[in-house]
Amino acid sequence: MARVIAVTNQKGGVGKTTTTINLAASLAVAGQRVLLIDVDPQGNLTSGVGLRGSSGAGGTIYDALTGESDALDPESFILETAVPGLYAVPADRSLTGAEIELVTLPDREQRLRRLVARVRDRFDHVLIDCPPSLGLLTLNALVAADAVLIPLHCEYFALEGLADLVATLKRVRSSLNPALDIEGVLLTMHDERTNLGQQVARDVRDFFQEKVFTTAIPRNVRLAEAPSHGKPVLLYDVKSRGATAYVNLAKELIARRTA
Repeated sequence: MARVIAVTNQKGGVGKTTTTINLAASLAVAGQRVLLIDVDPQGNLTSGVGLRGSSGAGGTIYDALTGESDALDPESFILETAVPGLYAVPADRSLTGAEIELVTLPDREQRLRRLVARVRDRFDHVLIDCPPSLGLLTLNALVAADAVLIPLHCEYFALEGLADLVATLKRVRSSLNPALDIEGVLLTMHDERTNLGQQVARDVRDFFQEKVFTTAIPRNVRLAEAPSHGKPVLLYDVKSRGATAYVNLAKELIARRTA
């Protein structure tokens, strides 16, 4: 049964989509079956795995969330990617309207969970890429997830939003998903040579302790270039520091699950 992980942080530009794509690809290369779900209206994950403009027979995640969930075939939304063992449910701009449309739909916070529940036995991991906000799309992801992975940019302002995010997780636990856990906090765009990078890393490790991944993702040009080619960094430049870091993160995630 798949471990469902929502990759989330209400602050933009912290590496959520980069992490979702490259962690998933690294897990797939390690022999895991992985499903990506893009619930960000920007659709960056979709284009980052080479599926921009694509949709399954049933449509995109927009159709999956706003349709009659009991009548939908969840398999009809899943597409293969260029990485063996890695699959995706794509998004497009129509998802922007879902935040408004979901308000009036029954069980509006549960719709993604119902979809995931019907396919999770096919996969080892389901990773959900969330928008940089705490609206209904992110709420659907948090309700569907077993745990959250929090990418955190190593700068001062990144710490300011953590309290709000932790408060949101507590509210979701209390009312909608009592089992929701923190899978881990991932330091991204990390530069251990700077005093600021070292200080932020210390502060985060003091606050979250063992929840912080040992692996940190460095600043890396190849990581930034890969999405424009519609590829995970493993396919774009397997020898880059970014690719090595995400392979190490995948190993750490698998080790945590099997410990």
